[in-house]
Amino acid sequence: MTFQRSLITAALPYANGPVHIGHLAGVYIPADIYARYLRLKGKKVLFVCGSDEHGVPVTIRARKEGITTQEVVDRYHSLIKRSFADFGISFDIYSRTTSETHHQFAADYFRRMYEAGQFVEQTSEQFYDPETGHFLTDRNIRGECPRCHAQGAYGDQCEKCGATLSPEELINPYNAETGNALTKKETKHWYLPLDQYQPWLEDWILNQHKEWRPNVYGQCKSWLDGGLKPRAVTRDLDWGIPVPVEGAEGKVLYVWFDAPIGYISNTIELCKAQPEKYGNWEQWWRQDDTRMIHFIGKDNIVFHCIVFPAMLKAQGYNLPDNVPSNEFLNLEGDKISTSRNWAVWLNEYLDDFPGKQDVLRYVLTANAPETKDNDFTWADFQARNNNELVAIYGNFINRALVLTGKYFEGRVPECGELTDYDRQTIDEFCHVKATLESLLENFRFRDAQKEAMNLARIGNKYLADTEPWKLAKTDMERTATILHLSLQIAANLAIAFEPFLPFSSEKLRTMLQMDAQIGWEDLGRIDLLQTDSTLGEVSLLFEKIDDSLIQGQLDRLARIKAENEKAAQEEALKNWRPSPIKADTTIDEFDKTDIRVATVLDCQPVKKSERLLQFSLDDGMGGRTILSGIAQSYPDPSVLIGKQVLFIANFPPRKMMGIESQGMILSAVDADGRLVVTTVSAPVKNGTQVG
Repeated sequence: MTFQRSLITAALPYANGPVHIGHLAGVYIPADIYARYLRLKGKKVLFVCGSDEHGVPVTIRARKEGITTQEVVDRYHSLIKRSFADFGISFDIYSRTTSETHHQFAADYFRRMYEAGQFVEQTSEQFYDPETGHFLTDRNIRGECPRCHAQGAYGDQCEKCGATLSPEELINPYNAETGNALTKKETKHWYLPLDQYQPWLEDWILNQHKEWRPNVYGQCKSWLDGGLKPRAVTRDLDWGIPVPVEGAEGKVLYVWFDAPIGYISNTIELCKAQPEKYGNWEQWWRQDDTRMIHFIGKDNIVFHCIVFPAMLKAQGYNLPDNVPSNEFLNLEGDKISTSRNWAVWLNEYLDDFPGKQDVLRYVLTANAPETKDNDFTWADFQARNNNELVAIYGNFINRALVLTGKYFEGRVPECGELTDYDRQTIDEFCHVKATLESLLENFRFRDAQKEAMNLARIGNKYLADTEPWKLAKTDMERTATILHLSLQIAANLAIAFEPFLPFSSEKLRTMLQMDAQIGWEDLGRIDLLQTDSTLGEVSLLFEKIDDSLIQGQLDRLARIKAENEKAAQEEALKNWRPSPIKADTTIDEFDKTDIRVATVLDCQPVKKSERLLQFSLDDGMGGRTILSGIAQSYPDPSVLIGKQVLFIANFPPRKMMGIESQGMILSAVDADGRLVVTTVSAPVKNGTQVG
């Protein structure tokens, strides 16, 4: 089917903090590349986004700062919107879910489904804080991770080991804000019966959309294979869109029902404001000649591929044709985290690197986590700018334009007779449009940008091989031909890079004085610039980034890491609770364990081991060696020398790292996770038995 228009949506960012590079790499840069590409082809495009201003993270920040929730969302909505605009993300509309249009439309959407009998009511027990009188959502709940036993894991995820969790799995769950212990309490909610949509979803996804990215298709299949269950669309909260039916006092629309409806309400808002440009909103959402593409991160796959499509199906709206989802981007080897401030924030980047929007766009696209998690490092950022943008693309453009200014007074010289090498170079441009289109249409943006940079490499090599600065001394006609072709290559680069590097392409178009009508369909032509046309003012397309700027960013991250480690220790101590008592045992069982006292004669790290210490003990019985996995808790093990410690004497000897260990040192796990060796407070004879 031939689509008349393309509706592109980008996941709505939470208005509880700025946008960071993980958001950009995962969602907004890919979506913007695709929207710009389609516009460059002359297609009808509507690119929609907005702030997600409901949900728990917003209310948590408001209470933490002692301000109203509305003040929080107003601040961050403005910051995010301005940052996107300054960075060149070309939304047709960036609105918000606290808008009057959205509140009315989302409430009506729920009401229509409710009146059509498309929800089920269920009563269930949920975590409740009796002291505050509030039900808690997953993100409000923290506790000990059941996998790695880190303190302070969230009810939906442990940030230390990355495990996906549910609140019921946490050990000693508590209110993340108050530290209060929790109970369970019954509450009634409305649910979307996804189980009823399972047969249709299986056919629609597994049979009709096998072209979706493997990570998207695979996650959907996993959910479907596990059997879908009804999913709540309401919550017990005091911030959000009130549930518009009787008997729902104190309940609001669940954010994952409310937020994606924002794509529709934002379209309505735009079309009502500019009907002459965008037409009626329903043509974008109900006509089958519109193709809808959702750009999301992998944590949103289930909502955009299963939950939202079921909602759309229920009310007769268009379904997404594709849902390109990237994996996660890490920062300097660690997971990006808003709560830990471990991120490169877009607004701060724009302040620290003015005029370098395209550098970050280039690096994040070149390193995009399209098929697997990837890592952003400041060293790679600097290297890609200096060694690729500056040394390859920028170098070619600067030489071509500067030489034209020097030898031909800034006018496009005439093309003379072509050599075989000229024709070979031109041939390399013949298939560029088809190659780029194939990659872009299949959402392979990293490879597409790489292909565009290969064109710059071709141009750079052409100039280096032909050396017009030398030929100008003896053959000005040949020099003219070389620079004519070089300028045509430069014009092609302005088109090829426009979806990826819009600021640089606009600057290059101005320097080349390109006709504004030259677009995507002209890519690959070598007659884009007319002979004798005048070039504009020439300046560097890219500039090198100094070591000092990069070091400043690394120093900032080092400070944040130290602050996080300190905060984590304080959090663990604050919320520490004793582990549950083990199952009952007997004195007879205990008597089988021979615990004795010994003096530490020496304590050294075991070579090639990060966790083992080797103890030499005076046990009153001739001495013994014991290995203990506590090295990370004792960076200076010499502090243990001379201490009297407790050890189990009757464990069978065991070889580790080629050394025989003759027992086990007793230690306690402190609230911050450190292992503390158990020592004797008053001197006793070595070999004394503990009973």
